[in-house]
Amino acid sequence: MKKLNIIFYLFLLLNFSLLAQEMDPEAGKFYNEGNKFLKSGQLKEALSSYDNALKSSNDYRIHYQRGLALKQMSNYKAAEESFEKSVQINPKFDLGYNALGGTYFVDGSYDKSVEAFKKFEELTQKKNLKDKAKENISRAYTKLGDAAKKDGNYEKAISYLNEAVKNYNSDFAFLSLSEAYVEMAKYDEAIQSADKAINHRKNISKGAAFYYKGLAFKGKGDLTKAKENFNQALGDPVYKKNAEYQLNLMK
Repeated sequence: MKKLNIIFYLFLLLNFSLLAQEMDPEAGKFYNEGNKFLKSGQLKEALSSYDNALKSSNDYRIHYQRGLALKQMSNYKAAEESFEKSVQINPKFDLGYNALGGTYFVDGSYDKSVEAFKKFEELTQKKNLKDKAKENISRAYTKLGDAAKKDGNYEKAISYLNEAVKNYNSDFAFLSLSEAYVEMAKYDEAIQSADKAINHRKNISKGAAFYYKGLAFKGKGDLTKAKENFNQALGDPVYKKNAEYQLNLMK
C-alpha cells in the first residue's frame, strides 16, 4: 500500500511582544531574542536564548518555543520534554498539545499522539483547528492499525482503523480496513470499505481499492465481479502485477 504521507498543521509561533508584567523582564528579553532567532532559522542561538530565559522564569511559553526549536533540529525526545513541561505548567495551553501530538507522531509514538491531539481538539475554540485535530487523530490511529496488521493482529487493526474513520474520512484508513477485512474473511465489510476508499480517494493509488474489492469478491465466490475489479486494478502500476497474478489464477 502506498506510504502514508503526513503533513501536520504548522506549529504556531507565539510571536507577540511581551509586556513587562507578563514575564520576568530578564526572561522576557531572552524570550523575545529567542523568537527572533527561531524565525530566522538560527536554531542553536534560539535554544541558547530560551535556556537563558528559563533561568529567570519557568514560563510555559518559553518551554513551548524551546520545543519548537528542538523539533526543527530533529531532536524529538528533547522537544517532547519541553512541550510536556509547557502543558504541565499550563494544562489549558491548546497549542502545546498540538505540538506534542505532532512530535509524538514523527517519533513513532502513535498512541501518545492520539491522546495529545484529542486534548488539543477538546481545548481549541477554533473549528478549523478542531477539524485538523480530528484528521491528525485519524492519521495516528491509521498508523496504529497498520502496525497491528503487520503483527498479524487483524482484530486490533480493525478496531484502530474504525476509530480512524470515525474521526476523518481517510482513504488510507478505508483501504487498510478493506485489506484487514479480507484477511479476516469479512468480505462484505471489505467491499464496503474499499468503496469508501474509492469515494474519498485523495492519496491512495487508483487501483488499490479495486484490487482488494477483487480479493473480497473472489472470497465470496463471485468470480465475475472479482475479475471486473482486478481488471480495474491493472491500470495501476503499483497493483498491476498482483492483479495479473489473481486473474491468471482464475483462467
